[in-house]
Amino acid sequence: MGAILKLAFAKANVCHTLVYSSQSMQQARGLMELERGSGKVDIIYTMTAPEREAALLPVAIPLTKGLLGWRIALVRSDRLHQFANVRSATQLKPFVAVQGHDWPDTAILRANGMPVHASSAYDGMFKMLEAGRIDYFPRSIQQVFSEQSKYPALAVEPNLVLRYPTDAYFFVNRRNTQLAEEVRRGLEAAIADGSFDRMFYSYFAMQIAEAGLERRRVIDLANPLRPASLPHARKALWFSLDEIRRPAFVKALKERGRGPVPARTPAACDKLGAGK
Repeated sequence: MGAILKLAFAKANVCHTLVYSSQSMQQARGLMELERGSGKVDIIYTMTAPEREAALLPVAIPLTKGLLGWRIALVRSDRLHQFANVRSATQLKPFVAVQGHDWPDTAILRANGMPVHASSAYDGMFKMLEAGRIDYFPRSIQQVFSEQSKYPALAVEPNLVLRYPTDAYFFVNRRNTQLAEEVRRGLEAAIADGSFDRMFYSYFAMQIAEAGLERRRVIDLANPLRPASLPHARKALWFSLDEIRRPAFVKALKERGRGPVPARTPAACDKLGAGK
């Protein structure tokens, strides 16, 4: 998300330099450091949830146009057949998923009656799936194919996609209203002139096409953690299958998802610590 943040700063005509956190942090740790105002993190992008919006100041613009809420399952290759006839949430309930213990997705799946094993170890979740201790691992379209390539025993389930209303926002400390307004102003300008969509397609068109979403059975799930801030009425901010026929999408697909050339940042810009 560094590229979209840089685009926002450019569109807002403000001068900041991103410095990514050198310390690897789980989501909960990064959010805590941001809430405390420790200086280790100035801005973070993460899935929104009511408790996060209560503790931090969100910039309520969906950064992946809701694509984060489209989930495809990783499963063991030798168990693909078990999912072949699943067409509804009810038929999915006999299967056990795995998710991170501090991920909002865990609560969303459980609220829809899905059994979920919660884990604190990212690599361990793939190993549990390989060992057959759980049945599937729902992952975002942005993640699922690169992750599968690292685990040959796993396969991307080809027929289903879970969908629930959510996305990632940029968050800052609640006292940092100036930074939040700069990011909001820049993102709105990028949306207005089309550069937000062009960047979105440049990064995600290949993954969307590879996922074959238009051929999948969509299982819609409710999101009890959906905050009031989600701008549902602004349809242009949300990905739809109609977009795969847009010229900008097709162009990005032909260019094989190359990202835009980053703008140069003056050396005198303020440095911001970024987390994810």
